Amino acid sequence: MLTVGYIGLGLMGKSIARNILKAGFPLVVHNRSRAAVDELAAEGARPAFSPAEVARQVDVIFTNLPDTPDVEKVVLGADGIIEAARPGLIWVDNSTIKPAAARTLSLRLAERGVLSLDAPVSGGDIGARDGTLAIMVGGPAEALEKVMPIFRAMGKTVTHVGESGAGQVAKAANQIMVAAQMVAMAELLIFSQKAGVDPRKVVEAIRGGAAQCWTLDVKPPRLFAGNRAPGFKASMQAKDLNIILETAREYGVPLPSAALDAQLFNAMLQNGMGDLDNSAVIGIIEELAGESLSVQ
Repeated sequence: MLTVGYIGLGLMGKSIARNILKAGFPLVVHNRSRAAVDELAAEGARPAFSPAEVARQVDVIFTNLPDTPDVEKVVLGADGIIEAARPGLIWVDNSTIKPAAARTLSLRLAERGVLSLDAPVSGGDIGARDGTLAIMVGGPAEALEKVMPIFRAMGKTVTHVGESGAGQVAKAANQIMVAAQMVAMAELLIFSQKAGVDPRKVVEAIRGGAAQCWTLDVKPPRLFAGNRAPGFKASMQAKDLNIILETAREYGVPLPSAALDAQLFNAMLQNGMGDLDNSAVIGIIEELAGESLSVQ
């Protein structure tokens, strides 16, 4: 049985770590704030006080952190993973970061004999709790083979996309689609209501046709109930879109729709809505249309 470390116990990370623990893997956890560490320690995990301390005790070490600089600090900084790196250790990053950074970090750790997998996830807080995440993986196949039993405790689909960085490219592509769906849903709900038609009936009608998608299945009931709590924070959606646009510039790829979506999500941040769910982008459409979604 592999001993697993998990660093980053936020909205999704804590649930993922809990599922790993429930699957029977010995688990060592670390987080900047200690409440989540103490919670998992009460359930059987071992607490640690630095990334290096985690790395010294485990066979596989996961990170799940907000942005590229956070991952770089945990891996390469003082008391970072690299200080305890050794041949045979496997690092798995569940964060969403720049593909170029994932490649660079994997090369730095490879100098110490560490195998790396970039393995961002999709499925939100519900998928993290239920262990039904989609996991998209970049990195060496031999590392994936060793880590696969852990992935099975986290998600329902695991796809080996390619070499280092490929998982992050896949996640960027995922987030292009997610952002587009959230904005389109917001538009159709406000469009329907302002045109004098019950948006609940509209959603019921179009979910049976070509518009059917996860977003329409999951998000409208929450919005109709007045629930705009995360979920997946709008601030993280904005961060992901900024990564996407920066990477697209590196490769000379025009992304006009994603660029517009990025503007809308960045507007949420400017309006103090960053801690709401990404579906709460409807708030920006409401302001532009002068129409608020009715709540029942």
